[in-house]
Amino acid sequence: MDFYEKLPSDFLITFYDEIMKNIERGLLTKNMYYELGLLISVARQRGITLEQPCDFEQIVDQKDLADFIQFAQN
Repeated sequence: MDFYEKLPSDFLITFYDEIMKNIERGLLTKNMYYELGLLISVARQRGITLEQPCDFEQIVDQKDLADFIQFAQN
């Protein structure tokens, strides 16, 4: 998470856009959804709203994601 916190907001959004494009193309693995969760979490802390993919909650266990974010913050 520290990596994403160091990114400028415009780069964070551009990175998010690229991940979303790759998800739409079916090029990313399930694990990348957790990275996307980190990106969305950091953006939210900055007051930036980024949408989740429509299947995000089906693929990502929300408790696991919360644990992952907590672990990444420490």
